[in-house]
Amino acid sequence: MTAKLLFPRRTSEYQVAWSTAHRALIALANQWLPEPEPTRVLGIDETRARSVRWVLEEAGWTRSNPWMTSFVNADPTLPGHLLGLTPGRSGACVIDWLALQTPAFRAGIDLVVIDPSAPYAGGIRTALPDARIAVDKWHLVALANLMVTQVRQRITRQLHGRRGTATDKVWASRQLLLTGYEHLTVKQKARFNAALAAEDPTNEIAAAHAVKERLRLLLAEHQPHQIRRRLYDFYDAAARADMEETSRLATTIDTWWPAVLVALTEDVTNARTEGFNRIIKQTKRVGCGFTNMDNYRRRIMVHIALTRGQRPAAWNQHTPRSNAESHLSLQ
Repeated sequence: MTAKLLFPRRTSEYQVAWSTAHRALIALANQWLPEPEPTRVLGIDETRARSVRWVLEEAGWTRSNPWMTSFVNADPTLPGHLLGLTPGRSGACVIDWLALQTPAFRAGIDLVVIDPSAPYAGGIRTALPDARIAVDKWHLVALANLMVTQVRQRITRQLHGRRGTATDKVWASRQLLLTGYEHLTVKQKARFNAALAAEDPTNEIAAAHAVKERLRLLLAEHQPHQIRRRLYDFYDAAARADMEETSRLATTIDTWWPAVLVALTEDVTNARTEGFNRIIKQTKRVGCGFTNMDNYRRRIMVHIALTRGQRPAAWNQHTPRSNAESHLSLQ
């Protein structure tokens, strides 16, 4: 009968109130959800709890934009687990969740992997003063791609007085600008170069692309002497480009450089946390929305605990050496 109590639609059949069935579910969920196991590498990221809405309160209409912060075992040598969820995406929610854990759990954390988020970084420094922070490399590449897109859009507006259209060679090749140059075919490289020759009179798009590619080369390194060389090449390219967009990217890298260096030398990413975010979003879609954040968190945690089980460790694979440097030397 206990299993059938998990389905509130059938509570009337057993003459049991929904609240009674819900309490039984909570009791079982507490048995299914063990305490978070210690980890050396903690991954932190946010996911939206539900869509943005406007709520009428006594003071008037307020914007509700709820988020949840997920905590994941991001140690590449161990199986991945979702350790916890907490409402919000601020430094305070990180501090509060870590305060609920045991001193041994907090003391065992050596690395914390995050996106470039100042609130998360501030919360980690407060709650875990001895832990090192690593910033996820994928998000840095995403910022570089955004920089290239912004330069392309600006040049197109200056050249044509409008936004890009399908008749523009650069607009038609916009995805090639965001793809690693070494991954392009010979035909795609010819299209890429033809587009820049036709619609990049100031060579600014090519310069922005070179900065992005040099950042990719930097983020692929793990040896300290190679990192120093690639970092110099990146800053040199950004300085020679001398554009607001490239300077802003260089400033971001400089601001987060200690955390970027930890990510490179330790070879850690937030990919596992992003993977659990995908499962969280799928669970949310199946549940068709939750108005109660506790039920939302409980549903996700139970679903992952009962369906994933023990998974083998995902070992990091170093990125193969690329031939992009030969292309950069031509720009």
